[in-house]
Amino acid sequence: MSRQGIYTYSRLLRYRNQTLRLPDGSEHATLVGQEKGVDVRLDLDIVGSAYQKAADVFLVFSQDQDLSEVADEIRTISADQNTWIKMASAFPSSPTSSNRRGINGTDWIRIDRATYDACLDLRDYRPKTHS
Repeated sequence: MSRQGIYTYSRLLRYRNQTLRLPDGSEHATLVGQEKGVDVRLDLDIVGSAYQKAADVFLVFSQDQDLSEVADEIRTISADQNTWIKMASAFPSSPTSSNRRGINGTDWIRIDRATYDACLDLRDYRPKTHS
């Protein structure tokens, strides 16, 4: 994407052992990647782009309520600049979904499970072990 003029940021994942309980009752230890600082980077990009009038619609594929403060800031920037700016959150929705809410203060765009699954990155980013 960076070759197409898109600014990209990467964060190293921290891998920690996590024990998972399988349906048969057995336990399995595996490395699970956890990202840190992604929300802050997203916050900065959205607010900075709004201040620079680089975009008037921000579509965030998340239900993370930590981003609701950004939605509040976007409304403030919109009023201060006397411009129309909208933030929406898209998220998978189905009858079995436990979380049926988008980010507070945004428009909610429910997407079906098939569309959501088609967008998943299935690459394994865990460090390769050399045997």
